[in-house]
Amino acid sequence: MATSAGAAEKLTSIPGLLERNARVHGDSPASREKEYGIWQSWTWSEVAQEVEALALGLLTLGVARGDHIAVIGRNRPHLYWSMVAAESVGAVPVPLYQDAVGDEIAYVLGHCGAKYIIAGDQEQVDKVLEVEGQIDGLEHMIYLDARGLRKYDHSSLTSYKALQDKGRAAKVDLAPELKRRSAALTYDDTCVMLYTSGTTGRPKGVVLSNRNIIETSKNSAEFDHLSAGEEVLAYLPMAWVGDFIFSIGQAYWSGFCVNCPESPDTMMTDLREIGPTYYFAPPRVFETQLTNVMIRMEDASRLKQWMFKAAMGHAKRVGPQILDGETVGALDRFKYFLGNIFVFGPLKNTLGFTRVRVGYTAGEAIGPEIFEFYRSLGINLKQLYGQTEASVFITQQKDNEVSADTVGTPTPGVELKISESGEVYYRSPGAFVEYYKNPESTADTKDAEGWVATGDAGFIEPQTGHLRIIDRAKDVGKMADGRLFAPKYIENKLKFFPNILEVVVFGAGRETCTAFINIDLTAVGNWAERNNIAYGSYQELAGHPRVLDTIQTHVEEVNASIANDEMLSGCQIHRFLVLHKELDADDGELTRTRKVRRRIIEEKFSDLIGALYDGSDRISTVTEVTYEDGRKGSISATLEIRDAAVSDGSERMAAQ
Repeated sequence: MATSAGAAEKLTSIPGLLERNARVHGDSPASREKEYGIWQSWTWSEVAQEVEALALGLLTLGVARGDHIAVIGRNRPHLYWSMVAAESVGAVPVPLYQDAVGDEIAYVLGHCGAKYIIAGDQEQVDKVLEVEGQIDGLEHMIYLDARGLRKYDHSSLTSYKALQDKGRAAKVDLAPELKRRSAALTYDDTCVMLYTSGTTGRPKGVVLSNRNIIETSKNSAEFDHLSAGEEVLAYLPMAWVGDFIFSIGQAYWSGFCVNCPESPDTMMTDLREIGPTYYFAPPRVFETQLTNVMIRMEDASRLKQWMFKAAMGHAKRVGPQILDGETVGALDRFKYFLGNIFVFGPLKNTLGFTRVRVGYTAGEAIGPEIFEFYRSLGINLKQLYGQTEASVFITQQKDNEVSADTVGTPTPGVELKISESGEVYYRSPGAFVEYYKNPESTADTKDAEGWVATGDAGFIEPQTGHLRIIDRAKDVGKMADGRLFAPKYIENKLKFFPNILEVVVFGAGRETCTAFINIDLTAVGNWAERNNIAYGSYQELAGHPRVLDTIQTHVEEVNASIANDEMLSGCQIHRFLVLHKELDADDGELTRTRKVRRRIIEEKFSDLIGALYDGSDRISTVTEVTYEDGRKGSISATLEIRDAAVSDGSERMAAQ
């Protein structure tokens, strides 16, 4: 979208961008939601009216400037609007993860001192009511979906629609105050407060200003030439900074439409129906989609399998070159054209990627084979590197400068430097203001000159200027013999196999590396069915000898690969076990963004780690688990521990 620099200077808040969009793009779609199987749509003019009504309603409740308003629920237009309405009255929106449990909710609400909550449905209302006694200062809760809430005490509980109606009725009296508050918003006022995933302790409240969000949205949107014609699917957690940037920051800057799926279960169907042009997904989503494709192909006829293998073999050879505009022979182009008609096109349509113009993945490393698979189909999939404290964007890959090994060059406006210890630092307009009520952590992370420590170890490739991330700086250590220990690098290599869902590698200060492994139930379960292997539970399948044989093959293949890396050859896995349960955020083993909480896992499974290092071939254990309804229980298991073959790096030595 062509917006002059002069005009951009006046757009100092998200409500200001909404006002501009209602004027410039008034009749264009801004939000869609699928409900009861039907897509409903709102234009920018209609969104502005919805936000205004809710903002006026908030004023009737007595919301003051600086109040914190928590928002919790699944992706829905009304909840996105509520964050904009909160800022319109000078309050601070604080989105929470919809799958957060009571204790997590109580901590965030208590830490930020939220006076008001906007909840998506009865489930979220119940979670708040369950911990209400632990929260001081909570005054009122607004709910969006009224189902199941009719008999609740409504003295401090109001429906979203009723609050909007109340706001519309008070418009004559309160419109001047709303206008004053919205007009008073500046670039340095808080736009949103987002909580970190809390991998090493309690989550921290990251304060992001209008300057952080708008400047980052502007620079990143211009980088990829995003326009008002884009379509995105908002399905990732609203409490995650990426969703806020894509679904509010960039959407409001560029004026494009944000589509909300009906539910997580219908997400893939809704993705195909919308056909987004701009798409983001963490590697796990792309891996799962590819796993499902390969499972379907294994069940297909021999003719279809032959066509798929032949077409994909050719696509992997020339597809990325065609995508990057490189010279490819006429015959190869014609073969690729035919492959697109009979294989790639239908496959992209099945995945919902037919119209994707720009696709991104981030959060974890993505397997080179997986990355190249999607690019060979003609999907412009790229990598970015970012964090909550940066308003997402630190580096991005430029079109035609894409690599599976790097995360690109600095986003416009971002400066990078690498410390002597190898830690990555950045400085940008998106760098956060502070950690809320935590000046010590703020000072530890951001210095007086604005340089922010990422906590990641990496280096800038001298030939390309691209950043390459090695691991979390705190996790990079030394083996007992002084060799480098970088667990995330090894874990990601193993997670490239469709059969493996999660990995945790141990070895800092030790003679050898060992690992916990989670199987992917979908992939391994399908394999078991095709091989007539009966199983009654995840635990039973995870301990099956043939499953362990397969995982051992994967571990030894990775060992052979890293043996040829002089820097990381000491990280080969000598012993491993397949866990009897999936690592779970509800059990505290993962964050809500599925990052491993290493210290908690080390404490919780200390007996299993001990067995990995004391030579045991089996270990019996009892583990506490949390069920979906919140009840606690325990599971018992006897796990087999396997030795894995390691390589002496002869291939590397031969090459030398």
